[in-house]
Amino acid sequence: MKYYLLFALAFICTSTFAQQNPVLSGWYADPEGIKYGDTYWIYPTYSAKYKDQVFMDAFSSKDLITWTKHPRIIDTSAVKWAKMAMWAPAVLQKGKRFYLFFGANDIHPGEVGGIGVAVAKKPEGPYKDLLGHPLIDTIVNGAQPIDQYVFKDTDGSYYMYYGGWGHCNVVKLKSDFSGIQPLADGTLYKEITPDKYVEGPYMFKRNNKYYFMWSEGGWTGPDYKVAYAMSDSPMGPFKRLSTVLEQDPKVAKGAGHHSVIHSEKDDKYYIVYHRRPLDQTGANQRVVCLDEMFFDKEGHILPVKMTFSWKAK
Repeated sequence: MKYYLLFALAFICTSTFAQQNPVLSGWYADPEGIKYGDTYWIYPTYSAKYKDQVFMDAFSSKDLITWTKHPRIIDTSAVKWAKMAMWAPAVLQKGKRFYLFFGANDIHPGEVGGIGVAVAKKPEGPYKDLLGHPLIDTIVNGAQPIDQYVFKDTDGSYYMYYGGWGHCNVVKLKSDFSGIQPLADGTLYKEITPDKYVEGPYMFKRNNKYYFMWSEGGWTGPDYKVAYAMSDSPMGPFKRLSTVLEQDPKVAKGAGHHSVIHSEKDDKYYIVYHRRPLDQTGANQRVVCLDEMFFDKEGHILPVKMTFSWKAK
């Protein structure tokens, strides 16, 4: 309660042109951020006990300041094989359709679940199961099939990076997202796990360089953080360069599992992530925040300074 009173006071005292953190009201995590046209979108995990994670909400904004909630864009009634633990959506638009990739059921060997894909006619859904079964439902290279991110390369290829339990795989998706197809070396799965990787992979391309990012540490603890690597290929190798985002004893702890929004209109980059307020200790007491991300002259990502408020325009 104390945290939210302070947040409300900060909101009143700052300019109406200031973007406030957290950007979303409520407990959310693992945010996927994207810009469709002139609208920013955030698709997070509902942060709760696994058995209660049976739906996903989305949020939209024109200015990064005022956010509109779109409740239950998908739930387990639309995905018959998913029972709980719907995690870490990854989204994209292809043609006139919108796709949402998600993890479900927190599977272990021999269990039903994994990474699924859903489709809708609008960014806010409703989303329906595309395949009627998981896209990936097995443990390969030690990587639990969760925390997927789908990256479209400049040649039109779609790659999916995923994996928990300290292992990360990359696969190449078929053009209709109905399955995976062989990589250039003929294999279906390639492990690309960098040093200290735990989960939450993310990829973007800037000035012909591939930026691979991931989360380290324990998601329930204060040491959760984001690191990155750069490569000339979407396959790597990915050598850890440095930490991008981590706890700040004056702001928040447990900062991680992020995504990046690139606003092509003004060439700005924003990191969207979750963090745990300083006065909270519960595993699921996480909030979604957004801060601007900058680069140095060599193209390296500068450490992100977490904020409670910053000028959005």
